[in-house]
Amino acid sequence: MDYLVHPLLDQSTTKSLVQKLLSNGSPWQDGKTTAGSHAAKVKNNYQLDRNSKLALESSKDIIQQITNDQLIKSFALPKLIHGIMFTRTTEGQGYGMHIDNAYMSTGRSDLSFTLFLSDPQSYEGGELDIQNMQNNKEIKLSSGHIFIYPSTSLHAVKKVTKGERLVCVGWIQSHISSNEDRNTLFGLDAGSKALLARYGRSPELDLIFQSYSNLLRRLGD
Repeated sequence: MDYLVHPLLDQSTTKSLVQKLLSNGSPWQDGKTTAGSHAAKVKNNYQLDRNSKLALESSKDIIQQITNDQLIKSFALPKLIHGIMFTRTTEGQGYGMHIDNAYMSTGRSDLSFTLFLSDPQSYEGGELDIQNMQNNKEIKLSSGHIFIYPSTSLHAVKKVTKGERLVCVGWIQSHISSNEDRNTLFGLDAGSKALLARYGRSPELDLIFQSYSNLLRRLGD
């Protein structure tokens, strides 16, 4: 499983966050200021000043929400959640095809995520475009939903043609750097938990839990 789509924030929390981010006086700046040398050439959006009180407090809340989510914990095995940014893409803006830097000042990027904050009916365009070997995957989720995907993927944000797209983006440095290894562990964890819920504890299931833990030790960093 390369991607995870998951509801992270309830509607009340999402609405409150959006109101704060779009309040008068919020310190938005040119998004090119934090892009890498290649990405800056194709980045056209606004970004909340990462050093502002609003950005720091909101980032802390998002990190806490991700950290407390058991499905994300199983899927991503997060060691560090970092580089949180809040971005606005208005009519005519977008973000061309690029790949995230492997190592940032805040940490290694194993997984990237986009937390959609705007109601998808409030803007047109603005899909997150993930490039695969054979085709492209376009993502536009309900407000409060998060999309987590490998940072090894080429991706873009399609031009917004109407309205405004507000999202939170960031990166996860995982205990397991390999996407393939992480997916194997996720499947093993999900399967063993499903067996536990259906049949209860057993000596056979204990062996599966043991194998999972030992494989995590072997593959982790």
